[in-house]
Amino acid sequence: MRTQARGLAAAVAETVVEKVVSVRWPQRWFPAGWPGVLAGIDESRGDGLRPPWPDVVVTCGRRSAIIGLAAKCASGGRAVLAHVQDPRAPLDGFDLVVAMAHDEISGPKVVKVLTAMHDISPERLAKAAEAWRDRLSDLPRPLIGVLIGGPTSNSPFGAQEADELTRRLTALRTRTGGGLLLVPSRRTPEAALAVFARAFGADSTARVWDRSGDNPYLGALALADRLVVTGDSVSMVSEALATPHPVEVFVLNLRKRHAGFVQTLFDRGMVGLLQEGVEAPSHPPLDATAEAGDALRALLASRRSG
Repeated sequence: MRTQARGLAAAVAETVVEKVVSVRWPQRWFPAGWPGVLAGIDESRGDGLRPPWPDVVVTCGRRSAIIGLAAKCASGGRAVLAHVQDPRAPLDGFDLVVAMAHDEISGPKVVKVLTAMHDISPERLAKAAEAWRDRLSDLPRPLIGVLIGGPTSNSPFGAQEADELTRRLTALRTRTGGGLLLVPSRRTPEAALAVFARAFGADSTARVWDRSGDNPYLGALALADRLVVTGDSVSMVSEALATPHPVEVFVLNLRKRHAGFVQTLFDRGMVGLLQEGVEAPSHPPLDATAEAGDALRALLASRRSG
């Protein structure tokens, strides 16, 4: 979520200050718009919020929505408040809400985007390609980059899911040839890592990052010939689609929201599903950040001219 907020803020402002705020009980459970929320900020566990208030506040996630509304109120209503995702609150206090295409929210202040926002840009990918080209040169082509998440609420990901992903990756490599670069995230359980290590650890044409040393995530995005992403992460799927590479999503036991996101992309021909005999479609790089940034810039321009 922080990546989405940073991406939108950086799209419209030269100076971006990121605040990670923790709110104590009971203020953290106050309904959006209630006074007194800022008094609950716990600076021992995060950043503080105080004047001078910024021109634009960008928040992401339900709990940060109440902070954004409180900051806008404290600024005398001067700050423009843009929120990413459905705030699960009345939209009156927000100036712009950026929601996913499958989210059940609509209104004149709402902009719908197909993928999540992020800070992956062509410039970052070019730098990553330069940094990782030699370090990944021992892996054969075509190179399959595999971006692995982990369990979420109502969506397990453990040894059983890792076994199935391994089976499908093996079938994909048999069909296409080439090498494998597996990049787990901090959410990937140790039980799943053990499955990948057993399957590919002794394979000279594959590499499994053990989460020590430099993270090859950006290198995989920049240099892989095709990408496989576990469907539990909306952000990773969105970042993969910011590249020109074909993207296949591993779908197994997904929660409703994630399954809806993947289905929308599949129906629009943007991703394939990792299963035998199904090829990932080609696609232009998708940039929801630019789309949302255009909407926010237009809002700011109208405020200045008004």
